[in-house]
Amino acid sequence: MSTTRARPGSACRPRASAMRAGRASAVRAALAHVLRRLAWAAILIAGVTAVSFGIAYLLPGDAARMLVGPQASAADLERVRTIYGLDRPVPVQFARFVRRLVHLGPARGGDAGVEATRAGARGHPEHRSCAEGPLGLHVDLGYSFHYRKPVVDLLEAKAPRSVELALAALLVQLVLGLALGIVAAARRGTAWEDAALGAALLGASAPTFVIGPALQYVLAYKLRLLPYDGYGATAGEHLRSLVLPALTLGIFGSALCARVVREELRALLRQDFIRTARAKGASRLRALVVHALRNALLPLATLAALDFGAMAGGAMVTEKLFRWPGVGSMAVEALQNRDGPLIVGTVLFAASAIVLATVALDLAALALDPRLRSRSR
Repeated sequence: MSTTRARPGSACRPRASAMRAGRASAVRAALAHVLRRLAWAAILIAGVTAVSFGIAYLLPGDAARMLVGPQASAADLERVRTIYGLDRPVPVQFARFVRRLVHLGPARGGDAGVEATRAGARGHPEHRSCAEGPLGLHVDLGYSFHYRKPVVDLLEAKAPRSVELALAALLVQLVLGLALGIVAAARRGTAWEDAALGAALLGASAPTFVIGPALQYVLAYKLRLLPYDGYGATAGEHLRSLVLPALTLGIFGSALCARVVREELRALLRQDFIRTARAKGASRLRALVVHALRNALLPLATLAALDFGAMAGGAMVTEKLFRWPGVGSMAVEALQNRDGPLIVGTVLFAASAIVLATVALDLAALALDPRLRSRSR
């Protein structure tokens, strides 16, 4: 009677194959989820663009007159309207805007740098307001009537400053929100909780145009620690000028952050895994910070991503109050000057910032939470 021995490790092969198949399925499901989110993002941005374009171009005012000045002749006005397509109906102008938003155009030769790239592209009458990208792709958001510059150039100069302010404000928001939320959850039913919730409620009730002047009065006028406003000429002055607007936005946003952290932690403290950690000897603070807080980060990240997208798109009141040269202050000037292309450009930038922030959050959530990957299949 003969017996056949199985080779060592042969029993593990079907299991390894199943694991590889499971990972491949999870990757496909995550990719499909991301593609769906990107499709919805494109639809949302298209809708926002259409609405903002219609509103901007139906505002009263003569864009051609803004371009050539009040003393221009009728012939000059007609020539400008023809060059910029302002003599056409609004639907035709919108169709041209969409068609030229991303398009192929003349590419430069050699490696002449960014300025030469733009000069080469804008030497053509049809590409005077374009920014050239790789492979001859052009981005065209139109020509600002007030600044008399391409909108892409204006956004390129202002957007990094708004993103910088948004990052600093988000840091303040998360530090204050986490601190207040943890104190309120850890000291439930005590005066500490009342004080933390009171501070959060005060921050939520006071708008930025109240918080900002209050900080200016205390920190700039009374204590003379920080400048009132501006951007700063040197790196040190710039960092000091960043503090007040970042505090203004961060204090205002920290209130909701604190309430989210408090409610999530209070719910998690009743879970079985927290009771198990406490039974094994973990202190209440350790169970709260190490075990519960880690599971509360996903809703906090959702809130942070939305707030960052909104602030990066331009915090109009705060930037205007502190004379911060970002997208928000430029958007206010565009509205005051009835600058249609710049209004559309700033709205499109703000919508794209929010949508991209939420898409990035989806990707991070899929990577961090296995339950979401299985749910997306």
